[in-house]
Amino acid sequence: MSSSLVRRQSFASAHLVDDFDLSPKDRGRTASAENRWVFECAWEVANKVGGIYTVIRSKAGETIEELGDQYTLLGPYNEACVRTEVEVMDEPDNECLKNTLNNMRQRGIKITFGRWLIDGYPKVILFDIGSAAWMLDQWKNEFWDVASIGIPWHDREANDAIIFGFLITWFLGEFRAQFSSDSNPMIIAHFHEWLAGIAIVLLRCRHIDVSTIFTTHATLLGRYLCAGNVDFYNNLDKKLKFDIDKEAGERGIYHRYCIERAAAHCASVFTTVSDITAFECEHLLRRKPDIILPNGLNVIKFQAIHEFQNLHAKAKEKINDFIRGHFYGHYDFNLDKTLYFFIAGRYEFSNKGADLFIESLARLNHYMKSCNSDVTVVAFLIFPARTNSFNVDSLKGQAVSKQLKETVADIQKKIGTRMFEAALAGKLPDGNDMLRSEDMVKLKRCIYATQRPNLPPVCTHNVVDDAHDPVLNHIRRVQLFNNRHDRVKVVFHPEFLSSTNPLFACDYEEFVRGCHLGVFPSYYEPWGYTPAECTVMGIPSVTTNLSGFGCFVSQHVADPTSYGIYIVDRRNKGLEESVQQLAQYMFDFTRLTRRQRIIQRNRTERLSDLLDWKSLGLYYRKARQLALQKTHPDTFDRLQDNPATAFMMPRPASVPASPTSSRSSTPPPTDDDSDSDGGRKE
Repeated sequence: MSSSLVRRQSFASAHLVDDFDLSPKDRGRTASAENRWVFECAWEVANKVGGIYTVIRSKAGETIEELGDQYTLLGPYNEACVRTEVEVMDEPDNECLKNTLNNMRQRGIKITFGRWLIDGYPKVILFDIGSAAWMLDQWKNEFWDVASIGIPWHDREANDAIIFGFLITWFLGEFRAQFSSDSNPMIIAHFHEWLAGIAIVLLRCRHIDVSTIFTTHATLLGRYLCAGNVDFYNNLDKKLKFDIDKEAGERGIYHRYCIERAAAHCASVFTTVSDITAFECEHLLRRKPDIILPNGLNVIKFQAIHEFQNLHAKAKEKINDFIRGHFYGHYDFNLDKTLYFFIAGRYEFSNKGADLFIESLARLNHYMKSCNSDVTVVAFLIFPARTNSFNVDSLKGQAVSKQLKETVADIQKKIGTRMFEAALAGKLPDGNDMLRSEDMVKLKRCIYATQRPNLPPVCTHNVVDDAHDPVLNHIRRVQLFNNRHDRVKVVFHPEFLSSTNPLFACDYEEFVRGCHLGVFPSYYEPWGYTPAECTVMGIPSVTTNLSGFGCFVSQHVADPTSYGIYIVDRRNKGLEESVQQLAQYMFDFTRLTRRQRIIQRNRTERLSDLLDWKSLGLYYRKARQLALQKTHPDTFDRLQDNPATAFMMPRPASVPASPTSSRSSTPPPTDDDSDSDGGRKE
């Protein structure tokens, strides 16, 4: 049995307690025998919009292992996504589902049934919002009558949510009506975010026998308030500081906030993704979540057993090629002593911590110049922004680098041929005969082409209204202009990475594998998939104690820094202290040797099992059990609160028992095979 499997089993066993009777993973045989049905509803089902799409998509395989065909996903019909992601089928095999769909279709509702082409191959039912638009006014009036929530006519997204919510309610009501009174089906409907939350209110008001779960991945008002540069978390529990209704009204989202709050209070079980978001929900939505549902990943997708170090070296070479072209004319640093840091995500400048990152890079640059470090740091900022085109200087750099590479390769080939011919004739090769004057001319022309009068560009694209772009303005303020004397270089790539990109042909996963450190000092991050993805790929990362991922790691890992997870304190420290802490973390990282970085990556990869849905799927299973217990108290015994918090990943055995400094110690060399570098090149 592999060590990875042993770790995964040990983590799962830490969660299992006698009072938590989990359903077996038998692909729905037990659920079918119990007449138990699970529907998961979200706007992002087979519809790539945001992070919830990743949650549902990656979790589906694990859910199918438990529920099989008793599990169905409900979402809106998006033709572009359906064409590439869904195998459309005529009718479901189950009679109850078939009758339900036929009844709705007879009333003019266009419904698509099929299988989502992802792990687990789950059933999906997609509702065409436009086919029911003629009932919008009637449904808005009804929603006002039952919930006293009015929807403005100009808010198209909220109007779509009304139609979607009523269609889901209609479907679940029809499905429940297919069963006889004595069959007693147990139907669970799990809803994600406010866009699907209207159905929860309607199900409760119509007294439809369905157990409901509502998960908010981030509160609407919380995201808006944090973007407004307020001291959000330290003032959240002070009632005089925030007038919730007034704040929502001033931002034009009062009706959305009311939908979110109503869904939270009407659900059988209310959940969120992290403790920091639970604190937010308790004060903004006025209900404390019943259970935390951490977001996981399909680790098998990322896990390259015993090869992830080699994958890092290969991916790093791709980034090296880009750097050679981008910094042509100023390429005076050693790539073997160059570290790649990056930040990526939605372009929420303050919420994602880009301001903290850039300020800390300036401090890092000062630290490295002060100690005459021979290490160079290239910091990538990957945020999608409005652009006109690629920067001409960036494109020229790649062309110049490519031309020089082809010229050298051609000369190498000619020299090899001449050397072979001379040796075959019994002569020792002469240097002057090998490298001829015409070759020298070609080489000199290419070398002269690499000269440039200006500095390497900070941004790879021409940004629309760059005078007001927050990243560029912050870079100008700290004067990180890629000068020769700077030890920290900056590359702002205002577009998501893609293997078809003519400038930087590298997809995101490969780029992450090639970097040395992901830096995500977010101020508002309900979960944080970016550091989680770094972890499962064995790349150390920086997070904060205001992100869900940072809170989760703090709870389940005894010494996060020894595993390559650096947690910046943004809750209890001021901005200046947080900047200094982040700059110190990055400076300490630059002082690690190559062997120490390899050891640290090995340790980081060990944490991947903590983030696997095979482990975190247990929380979702408990939420479903809790929902059934609340709606069927006579059938299900009461569950104890949160038995999973006792697990703690111990410190690595190779870390000294008594660190020599207050900061995290660097990983020392070790004789432990699991920490060895195996002679691999970084």
